[in-house]
Amino acid sequence: MSGLEVLATGPQALVTDRGRPGNAHLGVPPSGALDRPAYELGNRLVGNDDGAAGLELLGGRLRLRAHGGRVVAVTGAPAPVRVDGRPAASHTAVYVRDGAVLDIGGPVGGLRVYLAVAGGLDVPAVLGSRSTDLLSGLGPAALTDGDLLPIAGRTGGLPAGGPVPVSVPRPAIRLRARLGPRDDWFADPRDALVRPVWTVSQDGNRIGVRLDGPPPARHPDTRDRELRSEGMVTGAVQAPPDGPPVVFLADHPTTGGYPVIAVVEPDDLPLLAQAAPGTRVRFTVLG
Repeated sequence: MSGLEVLATGPQALVTDRGRPGNAHLGVPPSGALDRPAYELGNRLVGNDDGAAGLELLGGRLRLRAHGGRVVAVTGAPAPVRVDGRPAASHTAVYVRDGAVLDIGGPVGGLRVYLAVAGGLDVPAVLGSRSTDLLSGLGPAALTDGDLLPIAGRTGGLPAGGPVPVSVPRPAIRLRARLGPRDDWFADPRDALVRPVWTVSQDGNRIGVRLDGPPPARHPDTRDRELRSEGMVTGAVQAPPDGPPVVFLADHPTTGGYPVIAVVEPDDLPLLAQAAPGTRVRFTVLG
């Protein structure tokens, strides 16, 4: 037996990589790691090639036993790490000897912790990706106790040395967005986004995050109209007629029937992916 044996999982543990973009015509969302910089940092630390599969842990709390010595890195939301009960560093390469137990605790800030292992997880690819997609059901199932995760052979260079800085998630974030494509459906779209202090609600997952706040007021000409379903992109801020907006994340539906008032800049989406319920959100409108 070789690989990583799952001893205990937290709220959600999923295989992730860069996703499967370019398949919207099949009804398949892009998927992939929500906090892309944290995922990519993990691969660099363990010496993997870009795109190697790792794990995305909502709420952390994963326990694994190594079968064969493994080099790993824990990144993303800061969380305690132990190897056979001894504290280990996050955001750096760590060696886990054969038979040792790796414990990742709950994050002290943020939501999602990432685990990279040298060589990458060797699970079957679907449409060019090993990511779990919660909407379409493609990719491997969420981890359960007793799973054995196979590891591919090393394909990159030597692991990077030394710890790297990590930003602790903040109680308030600012998201840059561009108005459109349906901002003309709203009375004052810029003010509707910029004026309120939004709050990340409990209603969120990899598909999207609902922001608590005043629903953007419709333009009088569109107040009673319905929109035909049209294509959706990651970062779309969809505004239903009778509730606060939803910001779509990587597992979003590829079409939708509510108008999109704006689209969040891709570089800012990792902030939202790590924003716990109650986090305050302000928008900056570009252009």
